[in-house]
Amino acid sequence: MSKTLHNSDISGARQNVKDINVFGNGDLFQLISKASSKAEGWMKSTKAMSIPGAGCVIQVTTQQGDNIAEALTFVPGVTIVGDASNRRIVFIPDCEVTEEPILTVAGLKSWLEPLADDQQIKADIDLII
Repeated sequence: MSKTLHNSDISGARQNVKDINVFGNGDLFQLISKASSKAEGWMKSTKAMSIPGAGCVIQVTTQQGDNIAEALTFVPGVTIVGDASNRRIVFIPDCEVTEEPILTVAGLKSWLEPLADDQQIKADIDLII
């Protein structure tokens, strides 16, 4: 089975993927850029979800054959502008960007430690954090 690599929004996906099921807003993340090759079986894309007045969640996806890697981060003080042919991420003028972390080091450590069953993993967590 081959995957459709050139979809850029839900309406296009509905045309290309006959058995697609969508829950909620399938276009919540807006495509910023995408490149793919059906012949070589790869795809790279950048998508963003705007949080009005705060910033954007940015998602980067790379697919090579059946292997997929994704990264997700929040970028404060930016928004999405432009239409589908010229969409880009720009800074929000006069946006108050807070330096307060969403997740503290102590909170991250308390979340990770139960996942670690041996001392080496716990030591690695302490080293990373």
